[in-house]
Amino acid sequence: MTTPPAPPPAPEWEPEHEVTAEAAAALVGARFPGLAGAPVEALATGWDNTVFLVGGEWAFRFPRRRIAVPGVEREIAVLPAIAPRLPLPIPVPCFTAGPSEEFPWPFWGARMIPGRELAEVRPPDEDRTALAAQVGAFLRALHDPALAAEAGDGLPHDPMRRADPAVRAARTYPRLDALAGLGVRERDGAVMDLLAEARHRDAPAGGPVLVHGDLHVRHLLLAPDGRAAGVIDWGDLCLADPAADLSIAYAGFAGPARAALLAAYGPVPPGREAAARVLAVNLSATLAEWAASTGRAALLSEALAGLDRAVAD
Repeated sequence: MTTPPAPPPAPEWEPEHEVTAEAAAALVGARFPGLAGAPVEALATGWDNTVFLVGGEWAFRFPRRRIAVPGVEREIAVLPAIAPRLPLPIPVPCFTAGPSEEFPWPFWGARMIPGRELAEVRPPDEDRTALAAQVGAFLRALHDPALAAEAGDGLPHDPMRRADPAVRAARTYPRLDALAGLGVRERDGAVMDLLAEARHRDAPAGGPVLVHGDLHVRHLLLAPDGRAAGVIDWGDLCLADPAADLSIAYAGFAGPARAALLAAYGPVPPGREAAARVLAVNLSATLAEWAASTGRAALLSEALAGLDRAVAD
């Protein structure tokens, strides 16, 4: 008797608990009576959270996987404290709910930050200079050691090893293989050279700062004029080397735009730059795999461009 083949493993982004708009309306209405009956519509979906717009004004964030719960708890605890210190809007939880019989995990709502993801807008690289300068100034404020001292108590130290180039390089090879298997992109020499060199690098030796932890092209919102509107999705907020956020300088910007970001941010030592470039490749490859697997054409194009930017001067 022939044994049937084992089913393929579920994708990493497969939800453990899917919240529909109807379920979100019921949960929000039950916990926050002032919002009962307000219209609810899907706003965004990621690996770890689903976001709904409630009453045309409030963005409610529901975990999709248990692994996201500690990040949700950190967002609730830390974002209100750091928001006044940052030069761009970030979500500030105004409605918070703990686990219940109806939903096993905490969730929260904040006033929606109007804007579109950089990955959706995809402005030409030459039109990103003003945006890049804003991002540099934002990261300079976020990475102020004083902010970490004030708001970082109890935060984990780089739990995803985002700033460790050897770890990130090792985790990138399967992503590149997946892209080749999907017929999206073959391995190329510049990317492979960067990863090979990174396997022998130590993590940067600087002191940890407060970092967003997952700052990529989906989490930077743009206003209609192309300038920055806000920074969202803080579930990976932690203490880490600044390289964990500076990856956006290499995945999202090139040429004069990248120079403007780094001028606004300040000096970046070579070891930190190398770690940031490796993370830029890793995040871009991960986003590209997800986009190709789920039919997100704009994100796929932006993520593939990010691979090229990450290895460009």
